[in-house]
Amino acid sequence: MIPAIVYIPDGRPRPGELREVALDVLELRPAEVVLPEATVRDERGGRLFDGSTLMFDPAAGGGPLADAAADRQARAFGVTNTAFHVQRALRFASALLGHPLPHLLVRIGMHDQPRRWHGGHYRLPRPSLTDEPATLSFAGEIHLGGGDGFVPAPDGSPYFHAPAHNVAIVCHEVGHHLCRHTADFRLNRLRPPAQQTNRKVALDEGTADVFTAILLGTPDIYGWHRGAIAEWDQRRRKLQPRWTMAHFWGGRDRDPHADGTVWASACWSARERVIATGADAARFDTALLRGMESAGADTGAGAVAETGAGAGAGTGAGAVAGTGAGAGADAVAGTEAEAEGGAGAGADAGAARLTKDALNQRRQFSRLLSAITRADPELAPVVLTAMAEHGIRPGASNTALKDAARADLTGEVGR
Repeated sequence: MIPAIVYIPDGRPRPGELREVALDVLELRPAEVVLPEATVRDERGGRLFDGSTLMFDPAAGGGPLADAAADRQARAFGVTNTAFHVQRALRFASALLGHPLPHLLVRIGMHDQPRRWHGGHYRLPRPSLTDEPATLSFAGEIHLGGGDGFVPAPDGSPYFHAPAHNVAIVCHEVGHHLCRHTADFRLNRLRPPAQQTNRKVALDEGTADVFTAILLGTPDIYGWHRGAIAEWDQRRRKLQPRWTMAHFWGGRDRDPHADGTVWASACWSARERVIATGADAARFDTALLRGMESAGADTGAGAVAETGAGAGAGTGAGAVAGTGAGAGADAVAGTEAEAEGGAGAGADAGAARLTKDALNQRRQFSRLLSAITRADPELAPVVLTAMAEHGIRPGASNTALKDAARADLTGEVGR
């Protein structure tokens, strides 16, 4: 264990409180920290670590206006801060699931040319990703930009917006790693390892957001760097009761982050309702993660028991007819090619049709909701009631839930 200085979230719209923590490190390299669960590396060159210390000053984020010494401190702090929160998030998830997730690689200082970047994303290998490193981990990677622009420091002074200093961004991207290796919304495990898809659906973004809220202990997860956006604006992505299926849009051309806020808000409401009954919040957290794993256990090439286009409630892995991995990969590849305008040649038409249906069903909120309630049946009444207040119920597609929620609004206006 090595002592380190990191930000600890305090529920307020700021980076958190600086505290000393213990970080479980296997190896400390010049610009890289190797943990049992992950490797965190600064890709911009130069030596950041000279010894065994991880006690660094955040230096207001460093950046182009800082001197070289301050920027080195900020970069070293970014690696340390990211490493701590990645380790914490992965250990939290592993404890609830009962097993570890695959080793995660985190690269900091990515995509800063031709312009700086203050965001983060989760990437899986795919040949069409020409702006990514030639070799990506088959298990997935988190990429964080070197930073851009300024956000307010707690004292109101400018703070360079370095994603590695922003715990919410780090936790959200770890949430995508969790989704990939549990719910697997895009059936990537049936694809060839080098031909996975990075397209996210609303459930992926929303689940990553509620996972972040759980780790930060606040529904205003992006309150620090999105503080200038009003709380009533969906772009703030604050999890709150106002976001219902009436605010859901769906479709390939819509932002899955905004739609995901509906799912994340409903999950947060359900978690709060569970706590209000006197139950431990960990009950809901466990049901969520184990429900995700159960929902992801389907092979993806079988027919789900519910009928209708994307009815989506799901009935677990036992209701899905298994197929060989090769056939599944061919079907997924064909479906993806068809979705992107290709012919999908070489894939069996029947298998491709079933796989397309399975991909569609994995988008449905009601399917994951059913898996969550099966994971802890005693909590089901409380969870279902809270979710229903957001317009999410079992046995209906996202489109049907959206239409019903908007019809309810129309009825309220007409009365």
